[in-house]
Amino acid sequence: MEKMKLKKNDPVIVVSGKRNDKGRITKILRVIPEKKRLVAEKVQLIKEYVRANPQKNIKGGIVEREGTISANHVMYYCKECEQGVRIAFQVTADGKRRICRKCGVALD
Repeated sequence: MEKMKLKKNDPVIVVSGKRNDKGRITKILRVIPEKKRLVAEKVQLIKEYVRANPQKNIKGGIVEREGTISANHVMYYCKECEQGVRIAFQVTADGKRRICRKCGVALD
């Protein structure tokens, strides 16, 4: 299995998907590497029907939350280039570093 290059809290741009999500710049909330999916902030919103549970102090009703999106549908958003870019790894004396393939700036 290939390692994912994206991490939690990385800024990303949605390159394909729902019409209202495409082009949105957001950050990653959670990464699921086994399925090559991730949860991004305010992207792929789904409605979930929740039953009331008085013991756990949960109100019932319709709750809107973020669903998962394929990692292939997002790209890292480089603030220097101001666009979606691919990520490269560069080995230095202090270890591996992620860099932007377009401008060469360190991302970490």
